[in-house]
Amino acid sequence: MDLDALRNADLSLLDDAVEDWSTMVGDLETLMDAAEKGLHGAANKASWAGYNATVSKEFIGRTAGEFTDAHSQASSIHKILQDTRDELKTFKGQLGDAIERGRQKNLTVIGYEGGFTVTTNVPPEGRAQQDQDNKGEITALRDEIQKILEQATTSDTSANAVLMAIADQSRLGFSDVDYADRDSAAKALKDAEELADLAKQKPEDLSVAEFDRLDKGLKEYADDPLFAERFATRLGPQGTLDFWTGINDPHSAWKIGQQRVDQYDDLQKSLSLTLATASQSDNADMTQWKSTMIDLVDKPVGRNGGFPLGGQVMTNLMRWGDFDDRFLVDYGDKLIETEKKFTSNGRHGAWTRTGMDPLLNRTGTDSGWDPMTGYLKALSNSPDAATEFFNDTFVTKDEDHDFKDDKGKPESLTNFDYLFEERDWPQDQDDKGEDSIAGRNNLAMALEAATTGHPAGELPTADTPPHNAEQAKLTQSLVASISEKPSRLTENSYMSDSMGQIAAEYMPDIHRGLHPGTTGEANLFPIAGSAAEFSERDTTRLLYTLGRNPESYAAVNLGQTSYTTQLMQYHFEHPDVYANDPAFSQEDRLKQGIDDIARTAGQVEGMIGAGRAYEGEIEGGQKDADYNAKIESIGTWGGTAIGIGVGMATAPLTGPGGAIIGDLAGTAADEIISGITEGSLKDSSEEVVFRNGEEIEGTRSSTYAAVEAAAQKAGKNSGHSYPLIEASVGTSAESGFDSAGTKIHDYLDGEGIPRQLDSEG
Repeated sequence: MDLDALRNADLSLLDDAVEDWSTMVGDLETLMDAAEKGLHGAANKASWAGYNATVSKEFIGRTAGEFTDAHSQASSIHKILQDTRDELKTFKGQLGDAIERGRQKNLTVIGYEGGFTVTTNVPPEGRAQQDQDNKGEITALRDEIQKILEQATTSDTSANAVLMAIADQSRLGFSDVDYADRDSAAKALKDAEELADLAKQKPEDLSVAEFDRLDKGLKEYADDPLFAERFATRLGPQGTLDFWTGINDPHSAWKIGQQRVDQYDDLQKSLSLTLATASQSDNADMTQWKSTMIDLVDKPVGRNGGFPLGGQVMTNLMRWGDFDDRFLVDYGDKLIETEKKFTSNGRHGAWTRTGMDPLLNRTGTDSGWDPMTGYLKALSNSPDAATEFFNDTFVTKDEDHDFKDDKGKPESLTNFDYLFEERDWPQDQDDKGEDSIAGRNNLAMALEAATTGHPAGELPTADTPPHNAEQAKLTQSLVASISEKPSRLTENSYMSDSMGQIAAEYMPDIHRGLHPGTTGEANLFPIAGSAAEFSERDTTRLLYTLGRNPESYAAVNLGQTSYTTQLMQYHFEHPDVYANDPAFSQEDRLKQGIDDIARTAGQVEGMIGAGRAYEGEIEGGQKDADYNAKIESIGTWGGTAIGIGVGMATAPLTGPGGAIIGDLAGTAADEIISGITEGSLKDSSEEVVFRNGEEIEGTRSSTYAAVEAAAQKAGKNSGHSYPLIEASVGTSAESGFDSAGTKIHDYLDGEGIPRQLDSEG
């Protein structure tokens, strides 16, 4: 900064800017509160149906979120401007004081473009002696002024860099940057550049101290948008791949490997989280970074000019964090293109690691050599990208491949069809030397995200949109696939937790699939959003298969119980919703509806109960300990704000097809679920429900007790008890339970009927 620029600076304009931004922050805070409590809150409480349920509600939620981001960004800008204004005022004052002290000593400071001079102001005839006498003072004043100008320059340029970085984060909307002051933002950018420079070094040149600094820095800044974008773009796409490949090459990084290999997993996670944060930026540099990284999917990385490929390396740095959806989908397209190339359009496997190949994944679950494993883990955190990816085409019927339909003609496959049904998954091992399950397990989690609309392993929230048409379409394909060949799940039982979660969140759709007829169905089993259509055969075979695994059994059991209880309470509170026929009394219509709900609930329990009993028999009469333990562990549903199982377009507080939004404490569903998970829900013989039997009869009686309790508590909580209805639901549930046995016999050739087992089929 030039001397005259600081000396003559009109900082009143900066005062005005600080004041304007202060006002902006206050106004945005008001708007943010109004958007959250008013717009967003009203949207979550409103009754949504059809297109509005899947699009408008989500749009409103995202719009409300933009106000929060706008407030954070404005607050950061205000603090940065305020800090810079205050500092520049201080430096301007210091400069004036220094010049005045010099004047009093007959020293003059003269500024010019690019610098300044300090000289004496005595007459020419005495100047030589004055210069000699004041030489030390001239030098001191010059150094003092130079330091002030350097500090002012740093203040000004760092503010400019930070403000530009914030502005560039998002072309549309606002970024979620949030800094307490300018120095913290400037430090984030500075540290990003320094850490990127460390990662650019050859792995053999990286010291242990530098590794520790890099590891610590990435962990500290992983969710900082400015840091992440600057680190990623400075390191570059190729640099990112070279770094992770090099650090895992025992020939290159032997020094670091010997002393820090046990920290590689932490570094991998922090680097993945950092890159995920960076991917959300859409400034020009990061946009180019993403494009180049996609181009490198099929390019060799490392010393040998062959494997690994860029896609094998990068997907191990995508396992954590929420990557930009568009980047993920485009990356998946290139990854599928590469998969087709190396498998001859799916004719054989690929990506098999040899003993000489370096580990690319440091979590211990797998070697990281199969790029699909890490990529699917990324999709499990990004539901929208997962839905689009699985519904995309793998091969068309016109391409050269070996996939045939029932008539022997070439058929098209989606990415879901290929990965879930046809792919030849490479053999891999975990760090214990056992066969790795990571690939298919990550596939299950990615499918969970793709079908439910929220990250795998989480429950839906008030902001999770109801199921849309693409999610429902994918779920139909998944259910049909498991029905067609149950071994796709039973031979990979570790996938069952995700499959059970999916079924629980599609409980309204499942009930429709089991309920005969269609008249009045939408009112009896209302669904917010798009409904998935399941055939009776597919639903039966799915539920039976899910019942064979403790985790999926528990998920469906509690999902069905929660759904049935909430649905009964809903109909008790709105007795005129179902079959509003004036030829029949309201009580008769309500009884018919509640009995149908109880009958369908009995079918669901009968189907998963048969699977449970069958698994017990083929395991030599194994007791229910595993099942009961899983019910207890998954029972946190009972106390959360989200109850799995109900999505009613006509009811308030409705959430994603499978969830009623709001605190369940004190509701009938809360009481029933808590009773089951705590072992306090008992039947008439004082036996604990769902704890009392190794045989199908135990599940049968438990079902009647649970359905009766649901009707009683739902009626009581609604304030409209109907003793006749409550007394009849057990009989209806029994009818449904018995019909489940008939359907299992019809659709599974007798499998699952205790003591009459023929073959697994």
